[in-house]
Amino acid sequence: MLWRHGQTAWNVEGRFQGTTDIELTETGVRQARRAARRLAQLKPHAIVASDLRRAAATAAELAALTGLDVVHDAGLRETYAGDWQGLTHTEISERHGEEYLAWKRGEPVRRGGGELETEVADRAAPVVLRHADTLPDGGTLVVVSHGGAIRTTIGRLLGLEARHWEGLGGLANCFWSVLAEGIRGWRLMEHNAGSLPEPALGDDD
Repeated sequence: MLWRHGQTAWNVEGRFQGTTDIELTETGVRQARRAARRLAQLKPHAIVASDLRRAAATAAELAALTGLDVVHDAGLRETYAGDWQGLTHTEISERHGEEYLAWKRGEPVRRGGGELETEVADRAAPVVLRHADTLPDGGTLVVVSHGGAIRTTIGRLLGLEARHWEGLGGLANCFWSVLAEGIRGWRLMEHNAGSLPEPALGDDD
């Protein structure tokens, strides 16, 4: 399960956060506590989180309910967006017009001189796989990270070409995506969910 952090002031203001270490708002803390109460019902076996404060604080709410320790890993940080960090979309469009339009078209762009999405997947997906490998059969891993990092990780685990990753819609604050590993590899079971997973009953389970 990949869980996005709670709300921050920059989320509300529409500013690119990237690796800037922004704290949760009071609303973000409430979101994390509410979501943690639901996720604790899944009885997770392990929690791993980005070391940025917004993700670490979100993970701490689940840890408090489950008694699990949180493993913090910088590999789960959000995409480094260089000069774009701290700017709104309007400000970026005004200052970096061509680069911004190329990104909007889905071209591989080092936003503000930062990371490519494939580079984020290169560092984040192995963290998820490494921790997933330590689970018992049927175990649940909760990964607390950031919207962009989660999207690239899901795309990599599903084996999608990078140009198709944008087809995965964004995650709301404190919502999550559920992946399961089967005989044929990873499957996306739920995306941008705020409720507990339900079994898919039918011929294609």
